[in-house]
Amino acid sequence: MKKVLVVDDEKLIVKGIKFSLEQDEMEVDCAYDGEEAINLAKQKEYDVVLLDVMLPKLTGYEVCQAIREFSTVPIIMLTAKGDDMDKILGLEYGADDYVTKPFNILEVKARIKAILRRSVSHAAPAETPKVIESRGLKIDCDSRRVHINGKEVNLTAKEFDLLELLVFHPNKVYSREDLLNTVWGYDYPGDARTVDVHIRRLREKIEVNPGVPDYVHTKWGVGYYFQA
Repeated sequence: MKKVLVVDDEKLIVKGIKFSLEQDEMEVDCAYDGEEAINLAKQKEYDVVLLDVMLPKLTGYEVCQAIREFSTVPIIMLTAKGDDMDKILGLEYGADDYVTKPFNILEVKARIKAILRRSVSHAAPAETPKVIESRGLKIDCDSRRVHINGKEVNLTAKEFDLLELLVFHPNKVYSREDLLNTVWGYDYPGDARTVDVHIRRLREKIEVNPGVPDYVHTKWGVGYYFQA
């Protein structure tokens, strides 16, 4: 049974989401403020976290950032409708996806299921190597762990997906739209900035000098590629 943590201070919204997800045989825990959310995320391993931006005690951004210090669980932010800054900030702090309020519960369920589907289908095909190494970078596809020169790097689910795709297709240039469609899915309503934010965060974690990358390069006017 998949485990979901729902974090929102509006109890009616939480109640509705919880009821709807339980109908799909998911186990749902609820938190109504930022501190409670972090404590629950530390105590239990969740498959996905649904996290509102506006919370008592700590903001959703602060909660997201705190969870990212100890977990790579996929996080979906709930943001104000049409507020692009909320979306960008959420991604900057480590979120994988976002849903705008007011939302349709069917959309929320679709996003959660899409993330869960991608989580179980991450394993590389049987004919591809489970571990790949390149110039100090080591990726273990089974455990979804990444090491740089022997030191483990903590990537979010989407950051890992991006890196895995690029590494398995070295020197192939992917446009932002290609990456958006492949990693996030064709039905994802976001735009190219989502890719740019994740690439920047990925570089900050794996590159010695993110401004002059060794691994993930930009093909100006086209997209991104991994240099073998």
